[in-house]
Amino acid sequence: MNDAIVHAVEGFVSTPWVFVALFGIAMLDGFFPVVPSETLVITLGVFAASGEPSLPLVMLVAALGAFCGDHVSYLIGRKSGDRIFARLKEGSRARRAYDRVGRMLAERGGLVLVVARYIPGGRTAATLTTGATGYPRRLFTRYDAVAAVSWAVYSSLLGYAGGAAFEESPLRGVALGLGLAFTVTLLHEGVRALRLRRRPGAPT
Repeated sequence: MNDAIVHAVEGFVSTPWVFVALFGIAMLDGFFPVVPSETLVITLGVFAASGEPSLPLVMLVAALGAFCGDHVSYLIGRKSGDRIFARLKEGSRARRAYDRVGRMLAERGGLVLVVARYIPGGRTAATLTTGATGYPRRLFTRYDAVAAVSWAVYSSLLGYAGGAAFEESPLRGVALGLGLAFTVTLLHEGVRALRLRRRPGAPT
């Protein structure tokens, strides 16, 4: 069964259609976060370790798709951000993510677009919030370019590391790449929580 899955994926990644799919999914993930673009980028990074597809092309197409999707999200925030926020339930995970990003935007400005990409649920919250608050599009584009490129490079290299470690077993490489991404996210959230608790006036 595993061999059949690997052969099916290998047949797909060796065609130009894989980049069409990558661009589309990376773009959709910018404003429809149910689509798991990071998983696809990591998976393609794993197979790139064996030569197909091209790792630089995976990085480039993923970054372009993410960049375009983020701008769609920014425009949605500009047009209907207030209505979106009004529908979020107080205390829900989504509402907490939006509130957190809003505070970060006030404190750090455009750098939040880079940081929020590595926070669960933060990417869409950041782009929608920057649009809804009227953040200048020129500055948004500048910071978002850094965010999209850094995310594409980071995700594809995680996959590439997994593929290099398990060259004869791509599925294990995918599992390792996803595990590394999950571990990095947990560490990031753990460090952030500790820093918040150490701030003066933080609840105990």
